[in-house]
Amino acid sequence: MLARVMTCAVIGLEGTLVEVEVDAAQGMPSLSLVGLPDTAVQESRDRVRSAIRNSGCRFPGSRVTINLAPADLRKEGPAYDLPIAIGLLIASEQVIGDVSDSLFVGELSLDGSVRHVSGILPIASLARKHGIARLYVPQEDALEASLIDGIEIIPVDSLLSLVNHLNNMIPIPPYQQKISDDGGDELPTYAVDMAEIKGQEHVKRALEVAAAGGHNVLMVGPPGAGKTLMARSLPSILPKMTPDEALDVTRIYSVADLLPKDTPLIRHRPFRAPHHTISHAGLVGGGRWPRPGEISLAHRGVLFLDELPEFGTRNLESLRQPLEDKIVTISRAQGTLTFPANFMLVAAMNPCPCGYFGDETHACTCSMTMVSKYQKRISGPLLDRIDIHIDVPSVEYEKLADTRMGEPSAHIRARVERARALQRARFEGTDIANNASMGPAEVRQYCTVDEAGRSLLKAAMKQLGMSARAYHRILKLARTIADLAGSQVIQTPHLAEAIQYRPRQQD
Repeated sequence: MLARVMTCAVIGLEGTLVEVEVDAAQGMPSLSLVGLPDTAVQESRDRVRSAIRNSGCRFPGSRVTINLAPADLRKEGPAYDLPIAIGLLIASEQVIGDVSDSLFVGELSLDGSVRHVSGILPIASLARKHGIARLYVPQEDALEASLIDGIEIIPVDSLLSLVNHLNNMIPIPPYQQKISDDGGDELPTYAVDMAEIKGQEHVKRALEVAAAGGHNVLMVGPPGAGKTLMARSLPSILPKMTPDEALDVTRIYSVADLLPKDTPLIRHRPFRAPHHTISHAGLVGGGRWPRPGEISLAHRGVLFLDELPEFGTRNLESLRQPLEDKIVTISRAQGTLTFPANFMLVAAMNPCPCGYFGDETHACTCSMTMVSKYQKRISGPLLDRIDIHIDVPSVEYEKLADTRMGEPSAHIRARVERARALQRARFEGTDIANNASMGPAEVRQYCTVDEAGRSLLKAAMKQLGMSARAYHRILKLARTIADLAGSQVIQTPHLAEAIQYRPRQQD
């Protein structure tokens, strides 16, 4: 008997329908699995055999051929166990239910219980797109699958319970709990509140501007000045994600299998801080079968690179295209995959190897050659893509000993939220999320300046030797500063503040 069961392969961040064809024919008992399966799928033969027997069912004692179609698509992972088992049971006439409008996904234990699999969210999205009526998923993944409306979710805890359900003996009730995607009003417990940071008011202002417009930041200062502390406080002033942004981020974490069990929907912006020893594939994404890297895991959030010059040159230069295009494209012999990478880059570095070049309280022990060589580890094109360059000096004793608290993050976040609301209204109906994502056409439309502003920009370009990219980034930054001030037009003070965030010297 020939049986057909639908399942799904996850390629990149998207699902692709896969049909499991099981043919039980006369002949010596054997089991062949074809359709370009990887090692994990090949091993499913042994898992499925034990799961069927330990569930009280009979493993077919005939010549069985299993085909995973389309045959030219690489199949990987253990998620094919459950559909293969159901196909075998239908082919051997132990399951009589109609599964033509259903999709199955799940890993089987040897005792027949169904284990968690990754990528449930894109699988559920694909099922709805193709009009599939119901989706059978592991019980612990049902909450994540319920994020997608318009499809019936059946939580499966064991192969035996699924067999009883399909044979109309003991039905499994559909999963009813739904997750509200309004983002909620609750806020996480942040590692650092801005109120705890002593001094550095100009740096806090720069971070507020960055958060309001989604701009990239580079902090340069001596050791112990608070660069890392302030970077870790940045999530506390970022605006809440919209429902679409939350689903966008959750899809990435679902495929990467990094969703917490109790958090099927990521509501708060990611903050990723990889160590400088990270590999190229770990940062950008990749592998033989490409997976999202840190820049994609930081999508809609913050990528913090501490000790920026210590990162490998190849890693740093690979950030240039994602910073411009907001995506990363990974090409392999098997094909090309594109992952989203719309993140805020926040970097911190010392001015020299010893860390005290230009510091008023510590003498620098580095030669000018060492300082120049150290600073040139960061290329000019990469620096040009960073909107805000800010010096972070050492904090004086009087400020450290002051018992008064600074402005809390909640107050700063309120201003950031108002600025982001203006941007959402401005870019409604487009794919642009914030001022930093504007293209040349939007800059021309929304970043007009008066005659005094043009004179200031002309003088700045001559004195700072700015590129055309830096010119546009100054206008975007000025637009954000005007939004924070509630101004409809970019005024000269807004431009002046934006210009002072550019580096004084271009490498």
